[in-house]
Amino acid sequence: MTLALSTTVKNGMLDAIETAVGASAVLKIRTGAPPGIGNADSGTVLATLSLPSDWMAAASGGSKAKSGTWQDASADASGTAAHFRIYASDGTTQHMEGTVTVTGGGGDMTLDSVSITAGQSITITSFTLTAGN
Repeated sequence: MTLALSTTVKNGMLDAIETAVGASAVLKIRTGAPPGIGNADSGTVLATLSLPSDWMAAASGGSKAKSGTWQDASADASGTAAHFRIYASDGTTQHMEGTVTVTGGGGDMTLDSVSITAGQSITITSFTLTAGN
């Protein structure tokens, strides 16, 4: 039998993610494959974004979308974006990672272009978490 969760439980699980990560999380976009949560950071940091203190909207309907402006006014380095990590406000405590692709590429986070040049502005226009089952 497949486990089934109510929308209320899904919303609670999603809202707990933002609570666990904490306010003012840090997002880093990197080159290379995601190394796996708990493993050392890998790849070159292309962009570092200090997320707003309420960085995700309240969960609704089993999903949770980004809130506020997610932007780095000046990319750290040049390269091809391939994965991201979200950290606590200290920028080192890992909480989430996923793939980065161009819009329509099927990544966990999508950018209009994964080709990043040092100094360019990076803006994440959408990011959504969806509870399974």
